[in-house]
Amino acid sequence: MPENQPVLNNKYFIAILLPEPILGQVESYKQELLKQFNLRGALRSPAHITLHRPFEWKQEKENVLIETLQKFSFNFKFEIELHNFNCFAPRVIYVDVLKNEKLEELHTNLKYFAQNNLNLLNEVEDMRGFHPHVTIAFRDLRKNKFEKVWTQFKEKKYEAKFEFTGFSLLKLNSKWEEINFFRCNSV
Repeated sequence: MPENQPVLNNKYFIAILLPEPILGQVESYKQELLKQFNLRGALRSPAHITLHRPFEWKQEKENVLIETLQKFSFNFKFEIELHNFNCFAPRVIYVDVLKNEKLEELHTNLKYFAQNNLNLLNEVEDMRGFHPHVTIAFRDLRKNKFEKVWTQFKEKKYEAKFEFTGFSLLKLNSKWEEINFFRCNSV
């Protein structure tokens, strides 16, 4: 690379993407929020449970990132249950994920693996703890709109469950896109 050429970093994050038909169901809530309240922030990524917050990585070393994540091993099948809606007032509304020991274990193991093998830190979660959820409204949900939007979702019922089969690496282009899927070893 020429000396004057800037090093390009891309943004990535690690998540469990919801499978169909659950993905479509949750995406329809995001579309509802777009139509009724012009909220589009959550539409930038497919419905997911974040395992590692967004981070920057050198574009030319993307293959190292993928190869390293392929070495992560988690050999347990488990079910993930989605249950109704909740919020982080006054800026985030989400589909709630029921407490799950295996999901907590996956998150902890992946967090330490990423820290030790990729030098990635999840500082925000270290301060707030891991609270798995599927965001349907955030960034562009302003405080003055929050109550009106939350009133529409706080009593709404939603139930779904799916089997964990692996996790995904997403990359930000014009929106977040899955670039690699890492299958659980026991599947």
